[in-house]
Amino acid sequence: MRFFLSGPSGVGKSTIIRAILAAHADIRLSISYTTRTPRPGEQDGREYFFISREVFEERVASKCFLEWASVHDHLYGTSLDWVVSMEKLGYHILFDIDVQGVRQAQAQNSPGAYIMLLPPDIATLERRLKGRGTEDSLSLATRLENAKKEMRAWTLYDYLVVNDRLETAIADVESIISAERLRRRAVEGRLTWLSEIG
Repeated sequence: MRFFLSGPSGVGKSTIIRAILAAHADIRLSISYTTRTPRPGEQDGREYFFISREVFEERVASKCFLEWASVHDHLYGTSLDWVVSMEKLGYHILFDIDVQGVRQAQAQNSPGAYIMLLPPDIATLERRLKGRGTEDSLSLATRLENAKKEMRAWTLYDYLVVNDRLETAIADVESIISAERLRRRAVEGRLTWLSEIG
């Protein structure tokens, strides 16, 4: 099962992802391939799979990626083979993904639950971004405009989770995971005897 999670910067996505991964040993965070060099402390295969631009572009041409994007002059992509191999081992995959990636995954008819995290309103998002203390006024304005662009794509998603209170937002995402695990296609794969009773 695949869970695609998007949301603008400052909405609390990373915190919610950490909570979900801590609560579910059978959910793995998707690991992207990238052409950028490792930062101090990063390990190949843990944070990212680090490959050359030439190899990355060959894989794009061979349609090896479920989704890929160019971000700040570096390429990032999710290997479909890696996703399938993890699923064969019994893992569900959680994607930390932007709108561009969601569009690509949906264009490939990738099954899964598409979830967008939203702030209760723009003023709250702006306050949260300011509270980080990492943005000057120009970069704050840019982030807010980018957030609005991303949130305009809300109709692409199956679920909209509003992060007004963190604990409630985590519980809402947990509810989606529980509901998706009970979908007929998920259960019938485990209960093969259902097809035997006619």
